[in-house]
Amino acid sequence: MTSALPYALVATDLDGTLLRAGDTVSARSYAALAAARAAGARHIIVTGRPVPQVRHVLDGLGYTGLAVCGQGAQVYDAAAGRMLHSVSLDRELAEVALGKIEAEVGEVWAAVNQEGVDAEMLIGPGYRMWHPHLPTVAVARRSDLWASPINKVLLQHPRLSDDELTEIARGVVGDLVNVTMAGEHTVELQPPGIDKASGLAVAAALLDVSGSSTIAFGDMPNDIPMFAWAAHGVAMAGAHRELLAVADEVTLSNEADGIAVVLERLFADAP
Repeated sequence: MTSALPYALVATDLDGTLLRAGDTVSARSYAALAAARAAGARHIIVTGRPVPQVRHVLDGLGYTGLAVCGQGAQVYDAAAGRMLHSVSLDRELAEVALGKIEAEVGEVWAAVNQEGVDAEMLIGPGYRMWHPHLPTVAVARRSDLWASPINKVLLQHPRLSDDELTEIARGVVGDLVNVTMAGEHTVELQPPGIDKASGLAVAAALLDVSGSSTIAFGDMPNDIPMFAWAAHGVAMAGAHRELLAVADEVTLSNEADGIAVVLERLFADAP
Protein backbone atom coordinates (compact mmCIF):
# COMPACT_ATOMS: atom_id res chain seq x y z
CA MET A 1 0.00 0.00 0.00
CA THR A 2 1.55 3.30 -1.04
CA SER A 3 2.25 5.90 1.66
CA ALA A 4 0.36 8.46 -0.44
CA LEU A 5 -2.91 6.60 0.21
CA PRO A 6 -4.90 8.65 2.75
CA TYR A 7 -6.76 5.64 4.23
CA ALA A 8 -6.42 1.93 3.58
CA LEU A 9 -9.99 1.18 4.65
CA VAL A 10 -13.28 3.02 4.09
CA ALA A 11 -16.05 1.84 6.44
CA THR A 12 -19.56 3.02 5.64
CA ASP A 13 -22.84 2.63 7.48
CA LEU A 14 -25.85 2.11 5.21
CA ASP A 15 -29.13 3.64 6.40
CA GLY A 16 -28.91 7.41 6.64
CA THR A 17 -25.29 7.33 5.45
CA LEU A 18 -24.55 5.59 2.14
CA LEU A 19 -28.12 4.73 1.17
CA ARG A 20 -30.60 7.26 -0.14
CA ALA A 21 -34.37 6.85 -0.25
CA GLY A 22 -35.48 3.50 -1.59
CA ASP A 23 -32.31 1.67 -0.51
CA THR A 24 -30.40 3.20 -3.44
CA VAL A 25 -26.82 4.43 -3.84
CA SER A 26 -26.24 7.44 -6.06
CA ALA A 27 -24.03 7.25 -9.12
CA ARG A 28 -21.72 9.83 -7.55
CA SER A 29 -21.25 7.82 -4.34
CA TYR A 30 -20.75 4.64 -6.35
CA ALA A 31 -18.07 6.36 -8.45
CA ALA A 32 -16.32 7.84 -5.41
CA LEU A 33 -16.09 4.44 -3.74
CA ALA A 34 -14.86 2.89 -6.97
CA ALA A 35 -12.15 5.55 -7.22
CA ALA A 36 -11.04 4.88 -3.63
CA ARG A 37 -10.80 1.17 -4.40
CA ALA A 38 -8.91 1.85 -7.61
CA ALA A 39 -6.40 3.85 -5.55
CA GLY A 40 -5.83 0.82 -3.33
CA ALA A 41 -8.29 1.33 -0.45
CA ARG A 42 -10.68 -1.36 0.71
CA HIS A 43 -14.38 -0.71 1.35
CA ILE A 44 -16.38 -2.42 4.09
CA ILE A 45 -20.09 -1.91 4.67
CA VAL A 46 -20.88 -1.82 8.40
CA THR A 47 -24.60 -1.98 9.12
CA GLY A 48 -27.07 -2.78 11.87
CA ARG A 49 -29.08 -4.82 9.40
CA PRO A 50 -28.55 -8.59 9.50
CA VAL A 51 -27.32 -10.35 6.39
CA PRO A 52 -30.75 -11.30 4.94
CA GLN A 53 -31.83 -7.64 5.02
CA VAL A 54 -28.74 -6.32 3.29
CA ARG A 55 -28.02 -8.79 0.49
CA HIS A 56 -30.30 -7.00 -2.00
CA VAL A 57 -28.28 -3.81 -1.43
CA LEU A 58 -24.97 -5.63 -1.87
CA ASP A 59 -26.22 -7.27 -5.05
CA GLY A 60 -27.37 -3.91 -6.42
CA LEU A 61 -23.94 -2.43 -5.76
CA GLY A 62 -22.15 -5.38 -7.30
CA TYR A 63 -20.44 -5.54 -3.90
CA THR A 64 -17.93 -8.39 -3.52
CA GLY A 65 -16.17 -7.43 -0.29
CA LEU A 66 -16.78 -8.16 3.36
CA ALA A 67 -19.83 -6.74 5.12
CA VAL A 68 -20.20 -6.30 8.86
CA CYS A 69 -23.88 -6.90 9.63
CA GLY A 70 -26.24 -7.37 12.54
CA GLN A 71 -24.72 -4.47 14.51
CA GLY A 72 -21.31 -6.15 14.47
CA ALA A 73 -22.47 -9.69 15.23
CA GLN A 74 -21.89 -10.95 11.67
CA VAL A 75 -19.12 -10.77 9.10
CA TYR A 76 -20.34 -11.81 5.66
CA ASP A 77 -18.33 -12.59 2.53
CA ALA A 78 -20.50 -11.16 -0.26
CA ALA A 79 -18.45 -12.74 -3.04
CA ALA A 80 -18.75 -16.25 -1.60
CA GLY A 81 -22.24 -15.74 -0.17
CA ARG A 82 -21.27 -17.16 3.21
CA MET A 83 -20.97 -16.13 6.83
CA LEU A 84 -17.40 -15.89 8.11
CA HIS A 85 -18.21 -14.91 11.68
CA SER A 86 -21.39 -14.83 13.72
CA VAL A 87 -22.28 -14.25 17.38
CA SER A 88 -25.74 -15.16 18.63
CA LEU A 89 -27.65 -13.58 21.51
CA ASP A 90 -28.57 -16.11 24.18
CA ARG A 91 -32.37 -16.34 24.05
CA GLU A 92 -32.81 -16.90 27.77
CA LEU A 93 -30.64 -13.86 28.46
CA ALA A 94 -32.69 -11.84 25.97
CA GLU A 95 -35.93 -12.85 27.70
CA VAL A 96 -34.53 -11.92 31.12
CA ALA A 97 -33.32 -8.54 29.82
CA LEU A 98 -36.70 -7.85 28.24
CA GLY A 99 -38.47 -8.69 31.48
CA LYS A 100 -36.23 -6.36 33.49
CA ILE A 101 -36.86 -3.50 31.07
CA GLU A 102 -40.63 -4.05 31.21
CA ALA A 103 -40.51 -4.09 35.01
CA GLU A 104 -39.10 -0.58 34.74
CA VAL A 105 -41.09 1.01 31.89
CA GLY A 106 -44.13 -1.20 31.33
CA GLU A 107 -44.90 -3.15 28.17
CA VAL A 108 -42.52 -2.85 25.25
CA TRP A 109 -43.03 -4.16 21.74
CA ALA A 110 -40.35 -6.53 20.50
CA ALA A 111 -38.97 -8.08 17.34
CA VAL A 112 -35.94 -10.26 16.68
CA ASN A 113 -33.49 -10.90 13.89
CA GLN A 114 -32.85 -14.61 13.61
CA GLU A 115 -29.41 -16.07 13.02
CA GLY A 116 -28.22 -17.17 9.57
CA VAL A 117 -27.79 -16.09 5.97
CA ASP A 118 -31.42 -16.86 5.11
CA ALA A 119 -33.01 -16.12 8.50
CA GLU A 120 -36.15 -14.08 9.10
CA MET A 121 -37.10 -11.03 11.12
CA LEU A 122 -39.92 -11.93 13.49
CA ILE A 123 -42.32 -9.19 14.62
CA GLY A 124 -44.08 -9.60 17.95
CA PRO A 125 -47.51 -8.13 18.84
CA GLY A 126 -47.56 -4.33 18.75
CA TYR A 127 -44.21 -3.87 17.01
CA ARG A 128 -44.39 -1.53 14.01
CA MET A 129 -42.03 -1.96 11.09
CA TRP A 130 -41.01 1.45 9.75
CA HIS A 131 -38.74 0.35 6.90
CA PRO A 132 -40.80 -0.53 3.80
CA HIS A 133 -38.05 -2.50 2.07
CA LEU A 134 -37.40 -5.17 4.70
CA PRO A 135 -39.50 -8.35 4.81
CA THR A 136 -40.85 -9.49 8.16
CA VAL A 137 -42.89 -12.33 9.64
CA ALA A 138 -45.52 -11.51 12.28
CA VAL A 139 -45.90 -13.92 15.19
CA ALA A 140 -48.91 -14.25 17.48
CA ARG A 141 -47.10 -14.53 20.81
CA ARG A 142 -43.97 -13.09 22.41
CA SER A 143 -42.77 -16.62 23.09
CA ASP A 144 -42.68 -17.33 19.35
CA LEU A 145 -39.77 -14.88 19.02
CA TRP A 146 -37.48 -17.36 20.75
CA ALA A 147 -38.19 -20.34 18.46
CA SER A 148 -34.79 -20.24 16.72
CA PRO A 149 -31.34 -18.69 17.41
CA ILE A 150 -31.24 -14.87 17.21
CA ASN A 151 -28.57 -12.19 16.95
CA LYS A 152 -30.51 -9.26 18.43
CA VAL A 153 -33.78 -7.99 19.87
CA LEU A 154 -35.42 -4.77 18.65
CA LEU A 155 -37.58 -2.72 21.03
CA GLN A 156 -40.23 -0.02 20.79
CA HIS A 157 -42.22 1.70 23.53
CA PRO A 158 -45.68 3.24 23.06
CA ARG A 159 -44.74 6.50 24.85
CA LEU A 160 -41.01 6.80 25.50
CA SER A 161 -38.73 8.32 22.86
CA ASP A 162 -35.92 6.23 21.40
CA ASP A 163 -33.35 8.13 23.46
CA GLU A 164 -35.38 7.72 26.66
CA LEU A 165 -35.90 4.01 26.10
CA THR A 166 -32.20 3.53 25.32
CA GLU A 167 -31.08 5.35 28.45
CA ILE A 168 -33.45 3.46 30.74
CA ALA A 169 -32.70 0.07 29.17
CA ARG A 170 -28.97 0.69 29.41
CA GLY A 171 -29.33 1.53 33.09
CA VAL A 172 -31.39 -1.58 33.80
CA VAL A 173 -29.71 -4.27 31.66
CA GLY A 174 -26.50 -2.68 30.38
CA ASP A 175 -24.48 -5.16 32.43
CA LEU A 176 -26.24 -8.08 30.70
CA VAL A 177 -26.47 -7.02 27.04
CA ASN A 178 -25.28 -4.22 24.79
CA VAL A 179 -28.03 -1.61 24.33
CA THR A 180 -27.85 0.70 21.35
CA MET A 181 -29.99 3.15 19.41
CA ALA A 182 -29.54 2.45 15.73
CA GLY A 183 -32.13 4.78 14.21
CA GLU A 184 -35.67 6.01 14.52
CA HIS A 185 -37.84 3.44 16.33
CA THR A 186 -34.81 1.15 16.53
CA VAL A 187 -33.53 0.42 20.03
CA GLU A 188 -31.65 -2.88 20.12
CA LEU A 189 -30.31 -5.48 22.53
CA GLN A 190 -27.20 -7.31 21.33
CA PRO A 191 -24.80 -9.89 22.77
CA PRO A 192 -22.52 -8.37 25.41
CA GLY A 193 -19.34 -6.95 23.92
CA ILE A 194 -20.77 -6.84 20.41
CA ASP A 195 -20.97 -3.58 18.48
CA LYS A 196 -19.90 -2.17 15.13
CA ALA A 197 -16.32 -1.75 16.33
CA SER A 198 -15.97 -5.40 17.37
CA GLY A 199 -17.33 -6.63 14.04
CA LEU A 200 -15.26 -4.17 12.03
CA ALA A 201 -12.12 -5.23 13.89
CA VAL A 202 -12.77 -8.86 12.90
CA ALA A 203 -13.31 -7.95 9.24
CA ALA A 204 -10.33 -5.57 9.14
CA ALA A 205 -8.05 -8.25 10.58
CA LEU A 206 -9.07 -10.56 7.73
CA LEU A 207 -7.97 -7.82 5.32
CA ASP A 208 -4.80 -7.08 7.30
CA VAL A 209 -5.70 -3.45 7.92
CA SER A 210 -6.06 -1.55 11.20
CA GLY A 211 -8.16 1.14 12.78
CA SER A 212 -5.29 3.59 12.46
CA SER A 213 -5.69 3.50 8.66
CA THR A 214 -9.51 3.55 8.59
CA ILE A 215 -12.03 6.31 7.85
CA ALA A 216 -15.60 5.63 8.98
CA PHE A 217 -18.92 7.22 8.01
CA GLY A 218 -22.14 7.09 10.05
CA ASP A 219 -25.17 8.91 11.39
CA MET A 220 -26.45 7.26 14.60
CA PRO A 221 -25.26 6.40 18.14
CA ASN A 222 -24.60 2.81 17.09
CA ASP A 223 -21.75 4.24 14.98
CA ILE A 224 -19.96 5.70 18.02
CA PRO A 225 -17.89 2.54 18.73
CA MET A 226 -16.86 2.43 15.06
CA PHE A 227 -15.74 6.07 15.21
CA ALA A 228 -13.71 5.31 18.34
CA TRP A 229 -12.01 2.40 16.58
CA ALA A 230 -11.25 4.25 13.35
CA ALA A 231 -8.65 6.95 12.83
CA HIS A 232 -11.21 9.41 11.44
CA GLY A 233 -14.99 9.49 11.95
CA VAL A 234 -17.23 11.42 9.57
CA ALA A 235 -20.82 12.15 10.61
CA MET A 236 -23.51 12.93 8.07
CA ALA A 237 -25.38 16.22 8.22
CA GLY A 238 -28.39 15.73 10.47
CA ALA A 239 -26.70 12.91 12.40
CA HIS A 240 -27.73 12.16 15.96
CA ARG A 241 -26.28 14.64 18.47
CA GLU A 242 -24.35 11.91 20.32
CA LEU A 243 -22.47 10.98 17.16
CA LEU A 244 -21.88 14.61 16.18
CA ALA A 245 -20.25 15.13 19.58
CA VAL A 246 -17.52 12.57 18.84
CA ALA A 247 -17.12 13.03 15.07
CA ASP A 248 -13.88 14.35 13.61
CA GLU A 249 -15.73 15.86 10.67
CA VAL A 250 -19.27 16.52 9.46
CA THR A 251 -20.15 16.14 5.80
CA LEU A 252 -23.31 16.65 3.75
CA SER A 253 -26.33 14.38 4.16
CA ASN A 254 -26.75 10.98 2.56
CA GLU A 255 -29.20 12.50 0.07
CA ALA A 256 -26.56 15.10 -0.87
CA ASP A 257 -23.77 12.52 -1.42
CA GLY A 258 -21.89 13.36 1.76
CA ILE A 259 -19.64 10.31 1.52
CA ALA A 260 -18.68 11.14 -2.06
CA VAL A 261 -17.79 14.73 -1.10
CA VAL A 262 -15.22 13.49 1.43
CA LEU A 263 -13.80 10.66 -0.66
CA GLU A 264 -13.40 12.86 -3.72
CA ARG A 265 -11.35 15.29 -1.64
CA LEU A 266 -9.20 12.63 0.00
CA PHE A 267 -8.50 10.47 -3.01
CA ALA A 268 -8.25 13.18 -5.68
CA ASP A 269 -4.46 12.92 -5.78
CA ALA A 270 -4.12 9.27 -4.81
CA PRO A 271 -2.19 7.16 -7.34
